[in-house]
Amino acid sequence: MSTPTVVVHRDPGLLARAVAARLVTGLVDEQAARGHASLVLTGGRIARRTLEEIAASPARDAVDWHLLDIWWSDERFLPSGHPDRNETQARAALLDKVGVLPARVHPMPASDGPTGKDAEAAASAYAAELAAAARPEDHGPVPTFDILLLSVGEDGHVASLFPEAPALYEERPVVAVRGAPKPPPTRLTFTLPAINRASDVWVLAAGEEKGGPVRMALSGAGPVQVPAAGVSGRSQTLWVLDRAAASQLPTDMSRPA
Repeated sequence: MSTPTVVVHRDPGLLARAVAARLVTGLVDEQAARGHASLVLTGGRIARRTLEEIAASPARDAVDWHLLDIWWSDERFLPSGHPDRNETQARAALLDKVGVLPARVHPMPASDGPTGKDAEAAASAYAAELAAAARPEDHGPVPTFDILLLSVGEDGHVASLFPEAPALYEERPVVAVRGAPKPPPTRLTFTLPAINRASDVWVLAAGEEKGGPVRMALSGAGPVQVPAAGVSGRSQTLWVLDRAAASQLPTDMSRPA
């Protein structure tokens, strides 16, 4: 597990542009080194804004989008194309604009998909898809993703892992969540073991309301109380914050960009 690095930007707009630039560079470097790359997307306003910044940047063409595998760390269990699905928002913000290969895009199942409204079956189906993509060198049922994006909720949740939720005790890579404190109540999510299989985990947070959860996550809180505290990339754990989200951190914990 890696020690968190904290980078602070002035405001949410600058944060999104900086993460977009960093993400393009990271994907290009991975593709140059290995011929392909993998990215795990998440939901949330700042994550969506980051994708929009990539779409608007001329630098996006440096990425070979045909050689990028795209996954999701969580999803709202809604019908395909529903505007509240993370997949729908990511497609509108970026994916439909860059010519990704459909075979390399791996959305979590929708509630009108082959598994129907059975969220547990949908979670198992996605876990099976992950296992099929894992290579022997991954040493587990989940690929070693190059970059996994997360955003922090006001309660400290990441993906659809909410404080005190049973999913926080799970070893399975993907589980169904019922009774989520934010609508919709039924979701699919990576568990912490799956998240922490990624080489780089980038955690994004913007806004004063994120200050408390960010401080607790980076100050030794337990992951059951603050799920964001339990994430760690195998090579890098990068927290990218705006000044408001970083306002409660000790001055020696963060560095301005």
